[in-house]
Amino acid sequence: MVELLVPAGNMEMLYQAVCNGADAVYLGGKHFGARAYSLNFSNDEMISAINYCHTYGVKVYVTVNTIIFESETSEFLEYVEFLYKNNVDAVIMQDIGMIDMVHKCFPNLEIHASTQCHNHNEEGVKFLEKLGVKRVVLAREMSLDEVKKLDTNLEKEIFVYGALCVSYSGLCLFSSLNGGRSGNRGCCVACCRLPYKLVKNDTYIDTKGDYLLSTKELNTLSNLREILASGVTSLKIEGRMKSPFYVCYVTRIFRRLIDDYYSGKDLVISEEEIKNLKVLFNREFTSGYLFNDDVINIDSSNHIGILIGKVISVDNKYIKILLSDDIYQEDGIRFKNSNLGMTVNKIYNEKGLLINSAKKGDVILVDNKVELNCNDDVFKTIDNKLNKQLEKYEAKKIKITAKVVAKVNENLKISFMDNDGNEVLVEGSVISKAQNRITSKNEILEKISKLGNTPFKLVACDFVCDDDVFIPLSEINNLRRNLVALLIDERISLKRDIIINKVSACEIKKNNIVKIGALVRCEEQLQALIDNGVDYAYVDNYDLYLKYKDKINIYYRLPKVITSFADYNDENILVTEVGALNRYHLNNNIVVDYSVPVLNNRTIDLLTKFNVDRITISPEMDILEYKNLSTSKLEVIVYGRLELMTMKYCPLKQLLNNCANCSKDNNKYYLEDKMGNRFRILRDNCLTTIMHFKNICNIDNISYYKEVGITNYRLDFLDEDYDLVDKTIKYVKNVLSML
Repeated sequence: MVELLVPAGNMEMLYQAVCNGADAVYLGGKHFGARAYSLNFSNDEMISAINYCHTYGVKVYVTVNTIIFESETSEFLEYVEFLYKNNVDAVIMQDIGMIDMVHKCFPNLEIHASTQCHNHNEEGVKFLEKLGVKRVVLAREMSLDEVKKLDTNLEKEIFVYGALCVSYSGLCLFSSLNGGRSGNRGCCVACCRLPYKLVKNDTYIDTKGDYLLSTKELNTLSNLREILASGVTSLKIEGRMKSPFYVCYVTRIFRRLIDDYYSGKDLVISEEEIKNLKVLFNREFTSGYLFNDDVINIDSSNHIGILIGKVISVDNKYIKILLSDDIYQEDGIRFKNSNLGMTVNKIYNEKGLLINSAKKGDVILVDNKVELNCNDDVFKTIDNKLNKQLEKYEAKKIKITAKVVAKVNENLKISFMDNDGNEVLVEGSVISKAQNRITSKNEILEKISKLGNTPFKLVACDFVCDDDVFIPLSEINNLRRNLVALLIDERISLKRDIIINKVSACEIKKNNIVKIGALVRCEEQLQALIDNGVDYAYVDNYDLYLKYKDKINIYYRLPKVITSFADYNDENILVTEVGALNRYHLNNNIVVDYSVPVLNNRTIDLLTKFNVDRITISPEMDILEYKNLSTSKLEVIVYGRLELMTMKYCPLKQLLNNCANCSKDNNKYYLEDKMGNRFRILRDNCLTTIMHFKNICNIDNISYYKEVGITNYRLDFLDEDYDLVDKTIKYVKNVLSML
C-alpha cells in the first residue's frame, strides 16, 4: 500500500496528521531544515514527536535538507547522530557531500534525497543510489509518465498536494542573491510571489495580471486513481507553513480515498469537500506537471478562498454585501480587487441588528475596518465554523487483544498484544480461592478495558480462569497501567542496531597555478577569450564547441535539465547536475558548475573521486568560509551575470503564446520588479532561465581568494561585446599581475 506522507510544522499539526491517517510525517528541527520560518521542533519536542508517532505506528522523517558550510559540518553530524539515536525513521537531505558522509557514519540510517537535489532523471538517481540513498523525492516538474518510466531500485516519492516552486528545486538563487536569504539554506523570501512586469526590449507588455512567477496550488485528488496505480512508494503533501486545520482536512480526504482505492471502491470527492479544501488554502488548483497542467496564477499570489458575495455599497462605517454563500462570525474575508482582508468580528442584518451568521441570498453589513472605498468581490479565506469542527478530532486508537490467566495458587498473568506483533506480559500476586466474593470475568474485563486516554482500545480478551478466584480490583488496575506503559515502550523501542563509524577528515589540498576562464554565449565573446589567451572557456552551444575545440581549451556546458543523454567520449564537459556527472565522468574531462552546490570539503572530496578537473564554488558561499576549504580544484566566479532560476514554465509561452516563433525571436525579454530591476529571460528548448538584474563583481576579492588557495578565476558573460570582454579580461589579468 502506498504511503501517505504529511507535513508537521509543530506539535499540533503532528497530532492532526497522526489522528487523521498519516502513515508518515516529515518535520524539521531548529536547524538545517528547508523551512526555517516554520515553528519546527526543539530537541526535546523532537523526541516527544518521534515517540508519539511510533506509538501509533507512524514513521518520522526529519528534514536536514539545507546546504552545509564547512564550519557547520561537526554540528550537522552531531544533530544527525541525535536523530539516529532517538530512532528517527529517515533523514531527508540535499547536500550530496553530507549524504555521503552520513551514510558512511551511520550505515543503517535511512536517507531520502530531497527534491532539492534536483531529482529529475535516471542518471541522477543512479548517482544518489551510489551514495546510499534509499528514496528519492522526485522533481515536481516530472510528468507521471516520466515517474513511471524511471527505472530504479530506490523508492519514489512524489508531491500530490500543496504549494509548488516555479523553479526546479535546488536551482533557485533568486532569494539568496536578490533577497539576501537563501532558499537552499531554508530562508526563502518567496521572490516568485511578488509582482513583476513583462518587458520586451524597452516596451512594457500588458499581461492582464502581475504575478508572473506565482504558482497555483497542486491538487491531484481527481487524478488519484492513476497515481495510486503508478507504483510510487509515497504521496507527499506540502504544508509545514500551513495551519493545523489544513493538515487535518487534507490528510483526512487523502486517507479516505486511498483506503477506498484499495477496497475497490469508487473515489468520490463531494462538492462540499472541494469547497472546504479551497477555503482552507488555495491559489487556484492545478494537477501540476504530473498531468501537464498550467501551473501559474498571474492574478494573485495570496490565498484566494471561495467567492461568497459582492459588495453592493460602501461608506466610511459599513460595507454592504449581497451573499452568494454563507458567512459566520469570525470568518476571514478578502476583497479581491482591492486586495484588502479582515476578520468579520460583527455581522449586521439590513436593519443594523447584530447576527451570528447569514445565508446565501442575504444582505449583510460588516464594519469597514479596512477603509474599503469601492464595490468588490468578496472571498472567504477563513471558515471559522469549519475550523472549530476540525479542532475536535478523535484521538487515534490502536486495537489490542488481551489474555488473562487466573489460576488459584498461581500468579495472576495478563498480557496485551497489538496487531504489529508486539506482546507484553505482567504478573501479579498469587491468586487466592474466593472465601466470600468471587471476582468475575466481567469484572476483570471491565477493569482491563478502562484504557481511557491511552492510545489503546481493547477489542477481545481470552480468559484462562478458575471459577472461584478472588482478585483485588485495585491490583487489576495497577497491572493494566503497567501493561499500557510496557506496550508503549515496546512500540517506540529502537528496532535497529546503532552503528556509528568514524570517518577520517578530508585531505586539504591547495594550488598555486593561476588560471583564468570564462563562460561565453556567442562567437564574438569567444574570440575575445582566444585573443587574450585565457586558460579555458565554457560555451553552451555545441556547434560552437565543436568549431573551436582544437583552438582553445573549451568545455561544452550541458543544460541543467536533461531527460535524455547523448553519447560523449573524450570531450570537455561542464556538467550542471549530478546525472550528467554520473553519466560522463568515466570517459570525459569534467568540470562541475555552480548549480551543483558546493560549500564544504565533503562535497569537494566526493566530486574529486569522480575525477573532475575543477569545481565551481556555489555563489552562496560565505566569503569567510573559503579559508576552511580544500581549494586545489575550486573555481570562483569573480565577475558576471548569474542565473537565478531554471524553470519548466515559460512566461513568454503562457503570456504571449509565441512558442512557434521562439527560435527566431531575437527580442530581449525581462521581468521588472517594483524597484525597476530587470531580470533577463533566456529560453532554450522550453527551458527558461531568469538572470540576475546585475553583474556580480568580486574582482577586488582576488587577493583574498589567492591567499586561501583558490587560483581558478571565472568570468560569466551575457551580452557583453568583444571590447567589454577584452577590457574585463585585461583588468583581471592586471589585478593578478600585481599580487
